[in-house]
Amino acid sequence: MARTPTDRVPPGPRALVGALFLLLGPLVSVLGPAATQPVAAAAKGVPSTSSGCASPAAAGTSTLDLTIGGHPRTVIVHVPPSATAGQALALVLNMHGSGSDALQQEGFTGMNAAADDDTFIVAYPQGVITSRSGFDWNVPNQPLPGGARPPKGSPNDVAFLTQLPSVLEQRYCVDPRQVFATGFSGGARMASQLGCDAPDEFAAIAPVSGLRLPSPCPGTRPVPVDAFHGTGDPIDPYNGHGQQYWTYSVPVAEQRWAAHDHCRPTAASSTPTPGVTLRAFSGCAGGAVVDLYTIAGEGHEWPGGPALPRAVTRLLGQPSSAIDADHVMWRFFAAHPLPSSVRS
Repeated sequence: MARTPTDRVPPGPRALVGALFLLLGPLVSVLGPAATQPVAAAAKGVPSTSSGCASPAAAGTSTLDLTIGGHPRTVIVHVPPSATAGQALALVLNMHGSGSDALQQEGFTGMNAAADDDTFIVAYPQGVITSRSGFDWNVPNQPLPGGARPPKGSPNDVAFLTQLPSVLEQRYCVDPRQVFATGFSGGARMASQLGCDAPDEFAAIAPVSGLRLPSPCPGTRPVPVDAFHGTGDPIDPYNGHGQQYWTYSVPVAEQRWAAHDHCRPTAASSTPTPGVTLRAFSGCAGGAVVDLYTIAGEGHEWPGGPALPRAVTRLLGQPSSAIDADHVMWRFFAAHPLPSSVRS
């Protein structure tokens, strides 16, 4: 059953949202069957050369059952058909929102098509904290949607996601200098966390509808940031004042990242396409850039993603096709690999 990729739903329509899960089937029907392939995974660190490059390229979509940190994990991996044996490709981790799952994120973002167009590998990891009919991420020092704390014994998701690329490198031909993190809503907050806690693993991040600057943010390498957010988002409001994990505005989050990356104090503003404003902080340390695409009127959706049923958009707000987040963030990622001083 597909899930509605939302972090919070106002109390009134909760029952309606439950019924709407059945309407989201078309989002995942195009994905085709995925082979389930158990993998034993306990790797630590990242090899300088991906051991998966010795294996033939395995194009297509697979669902991997892993055990990492003592917890069973599910990860959907898509390899583009143009991949060739020995060709090291970029890897994008794409994390679902709270109450959703890996399969729903795959359909919700439509990123497999971008991976095929631009020849990169995309992986959709899944959380394990059960939430409604999906899962939440254990974002450090933050409550879950609704204000509850993660259950006792919940896994360390930062450790899981930081180890995951090295695990996938054993199976796929991955360029360790081109590992990136994106996600939606709760997954975007998780991507923000990875930028702080694992800047030597993830070359750049692209949070969608969930940019934050975690505190503390111990990473010392300036991390390039490419964020997207709609002004009509009713779940994680653009101007802040939301749930306990969502107090300050999205522009403030961008400013905090710019300060963390030691950028110039003033951002440049432009209109790359009607209805979209780009605010860009440049002159950052280490060649980083901090970009925020503000989409006028868009709700809690993935910009340029597959169409959602009207019953869903009535709750999440209006979608927008003014910008294609998948391809825009990929161009950003491709321009910002890890510096050779970090990993050769």
